[in-house]
Amino acid sequence: MGDPKRPRKTYETPRQPWRADRLMDELRLLGEYGLRNKRELWKAQALLRKYRKIARSLFVLTGEDRLRRETELIRTLAKYGLISENATADDVLKLTVRDVLERRLQTVVYRMGLARTVHHARQLIVHGCVAIGDQIVEVPGYVVKKEEEGMIRLLMDTKAAPT
Repeated sequence: MGDPKRPRKTYETPRQPWRADRLMDELRLLGEYGLRNKRELWKAQALLRKYRKIARSLFVLTGEDRLRRETELIRTLAKYGLISENATADDVLKLTVRDVLERRLQTVVYRMGLARTVHHARQLIVHGCVAIGDQIVEVPGYVVKKEEEGMIRLLMDTKAAPT
């Protein structure tokens, strides 16, 4: 069962940790999306890997079972705004880690213009200045659902926010 105080890892480290091209790509993504460390990037990659694995497993199924599972997967990903409602399993395989990173609360707050930079957006979120509806969210890596986008708001004036 394991110790409840030590939850299971939600990411995997790269198999080849010192490949220069991968390191440069990771560093570029860290700066572009304002991630704190590479672990946050690896979590997004693990989430993408999970959904792509489910999509690949659909290709061996046939009939009604495949249709049911495919619509369930499409509905889940469409709820998060990663793909459209009328997408197919091929569209799931075309997703990239950038698509997942674009759905993080930190990036959404920045893209909405509520923060000056992605780093400022992260600071606003961590300090409890951002709410989705009536709920304060303090997790920058929270994956925003499509229906929640319009409910994101600042709880205080941005001029008083710490920079």
